Amino acid sequence: MDRLEKHVAVIPCWNEAQTIASLVHSVRRHIPNVVVVDDGSRDNTAKLAADAGALVVSHPRNFGKGAAVKTGLTAAMRKGFDRALLMDGDGQHCPDDIPAFVQKAERTQAALVIGNRMQDAMSIPWVRRQVNRWMSRQISRRVGENLPDTQCGFRLVDLKIWAALPCRARHFEIESEMLVTFLDAGCRVEFVPIQVIGRAAHSHINPLTDAWRWRQWWRGLPAVRRISDSSSSRRGLENSIFKWHELNLRQTPSSQ
Repeated sequence: MDRLEKHVAVIPCWNEAQTIASLVHSVRRHIPNVVVVDDGSRDNTAKLAADAGALVVSHPRNFGKGAAVKTGLTAAMRKGFDRALLMDGDGQHCPDDIPAFVQKAERTQAALVIGNRMQDAMSIPWVRRQVNRWMSRQISRRVGENLPDTQCGFRLVDLKIWAALPCRARHFEIESEMLVTFLDAGCRVEFVPIQVIGRAAHSHINPLTDAWRWRQWWRGLPAVRRISDSSSSRRGLENSIFKWHELNLRQTPSSQ
């Protein structure tokens, strides 16, 4: 368990009172440290998460998943953690898959490890499956790599590298933006197979609004400028990132 002391689970939530307490309890069997970001919930998500042992950071109103992810990762970084495991709060991600993320990161030194649901794709609802595959094809073409599941929110993030990269998305396009930003910076990205669990409640994704937001994000991407993936280039990038991070952290107020 000592190797997980520098890991934290970050769970962005909006009205997840039905699932958050049991999820926090299950996650803490693998990673004791849990941060829940209550993104303006109208129910008692925050209280239930706190009672289950999570550190809760609350937004005064609903800002969107991307904003909640940024709040959670920033809180984790300020607490001194090295890696954050992002999970959705609706119970669709199985905590028993957590060790696979940690092992993959330790074995490969990947800066970003993403869950891959495509080995059991038929268990994903048809519309979501088709949209996921279409988006994954678009992003794969852009970066020149085969990316099996670009939209999965279950992922392990190197916090120092994330802090130095320009991730600005405020809504559900956050998954795509984070992946593209890490790859464009020359960071190693890996995938691990995970279980597919049906949602206990309706998805918070609005098919029309969030598809439009994703399209706007996609159209605003700059031309591809990939940093070399050689070991020496990656080490140079990460050394620069760490120096930038240390300077930025000294200049950032400690209060949330």
